Amino acid sequence: MRTIIIALTALLLSFTPAYADASVKIGRLSCEVEAGIGLILGSSKSMTCSFYKNSGGSETYTGRITKVGLDIGVTQKTRIEWLVFTGGTHVYHKGALSGTYVGASAEASVGLGGGANWLVGGSRDSFMLQPWSVQGQVGLNLAVGLAGLTLD
Repeated sequence: MRTIIIALTALLLSFTPAYADASVKIGRLSCEVEAGIGLILGSSKSMTCSFYKNSGGSETYTGRITKVGLDIGVTQKTRIEWLVFTGGTHVYHKGALSGTYVGASAEASVGLGGGANWLVGGSRDSFMLQPWSVQGQVGLNLAVGLAGLTLD
């Protein structure tokens, strides 16, 4: 199982958008995803997130993460941490992370497990969410495919 997690993480690292090199890190998004069941072809789970700005302060977002592809199993609450990047010319304003993000996702767990989700989107498609550590979760689960995230 560990080999699967490492292989999936390496595969997803290859999908990191090229513009990440020209982007500016503006903070960290920390999300708690509700427990749930993968329904073979996908799943959809509610989440609550806190955005911690590099300049200080934080904002709260609610949202939903949806996965399409192979998603089999059951997970307890999951914590996902992303670094938030934006193009060098984009100015961040309150609520700017609201919007829809799309990208790739992979996770696996037998007891303890992990995964990663690379997503691009937000207001004017100007933000990239890049994992700074693999997500942590507890359950029995395997998921590989596309991910969509909506933040409000």
